[in-house]
Amino acid sequence: MTATAWAAVVIFVVAYTLIATEKVHRVAAALGGATLMLLIGATDAEHAFFSEDAGIDWNVMFLLLGMMLIVAVLRRTGIFEYVAIWSVKRARGRPYRVMVILVVVTAVASAFLDNVTTVLLVAPVTFLVCDRLGVPVAPFLIAEALASNIGGTATLVGDPPNIIIGSRGGLSYNDFLLHLTPIVALLLVVFVGLCRWLFRGSFGHDPARAAGVMALRERDAIRDGRLLVVSALVMVAVTAAFVLHTVLDLEPSVVALVGGLVLLAASRLDAGDVARDVEWPTLVFFAGLFVMVGGLVATGVIGRIAQAAADAVGGKLFLATMVLLWGSAALSAIVDNIPYVATMSPVVAELVDANGGGSEAQVLWWSLALGADLGGNATAVGASANVVVIGMAERAGRHISFWEFTRYGVVVTLVTVGLCTPYLWLRYFAFS
Repeated sequence: MTATAWAAVVIFVVAYTLIATEKVHRVAAALGGATLMLLIGATDAEHAFFSEDAGIDWNVMFLLLGMMLIVAVLRRTGIFEYVAIWSVKRARGRPYRVMVILVVVTAVASAFLDNVTTVLLVAPVTFLVCDRLGVPVAPFLIAEALASNIGGTATLVGDPPNIIIGSRGGLSYNDFLLHLTPIVALLLVVFVGLCRWLFRGSFGHDPARAAGVMALRERDAIRDGRLLVVSALVMVAVTAAFVLHTVLDLEPSVVALVGGLVLLAASRLDAGDVARDVEWPTLVFFAGLFVMVGGLVATGVIGRIAQAAADAVGGKLFLATMVLLWGSAALSAIVDNIPYVATMSPVVAELVDANGGGSEAQVLWWSLALGADLGGNATAVGASANVVVIGMAERAGRHISFWEFTRYGVVVTLVTVGLCTPYLWLRYFAFS
């Protein structure tokens, strides 16, 4: 590698270490790393701001912005308080049952919306539920982020990497349902059981608090009925457009941004007041992270890693499948899985062609999707949903450290990716 490539690796490692140890605020670390990448020439303005493979992913940025606007308006209707009271009453005030409800709702919704949108909608409910029950919010938020990444794996639109894979591999929405939804359903059941063990110290039951919530009426939480109806109509339209985005030929980012702006206009609320509720630090952090990873892409570092893996497996389809599954999980834990998949997908396309290009070789696409989507659970910066949840917690004064998230995420990643190993072998090799 060139001196610039080595310098880019050093900058990335140092910035990542600062983010992980929290010696420096994550936004400052990401922006500092991005600035150094530009100064040493690892990337430039052309790549950082306009490259699809080595720059800021504006589709992700505007998708986040649009959904943050929608959530900011929805918050003013009282719907989050309504759902919070409803979920607690259904669970009879038992914290673990509440977590199960929120986790299942998050995972299922993430299969039809993207996972970032889902956590943006569910997190405000979680703050309210935990406040009512007097339990720590961090375990619930972490569980929801992990569930969103698991549920989002099931469909084409559930996780941004899947959209890239579907486009590059010529795979349809139904292909993802057929090949990934069965294993995701199993993983969700296992994850619900894992939550009982992982967060066992967070389910203290306070009968007095639970009784207080049981006495509340959900309908009393709604503050603006007209705005709720308008918001519901916009959300239905946005959700339908997400599902049909390939038919409509609209990027999910365009759908989200238009939906957010339309709802803001129809709400009659003060635009400046709503904009203050947008998670701007999270958006800035993403921008810095994209530029840093883009520096690794532009200097060929990630490409070299991907190509080395491709050369090592040769024409052995099962070995290539396993290397892709576990290698993608490991790398997606370190760098955001969106730029990783964007970089890796051309290599996988070559591997598919090298193995005949038929339906048998498509197992490589499924191993890439499972590895990248589930591997994103391993660390606090492995997936977009993780970063968003941590940003929302920080804004609400409920700090979640890098290691607090990661110690749970690593366990979930090892278990879920471990279960995918026999699934891929049994379905595509043993009985094919």
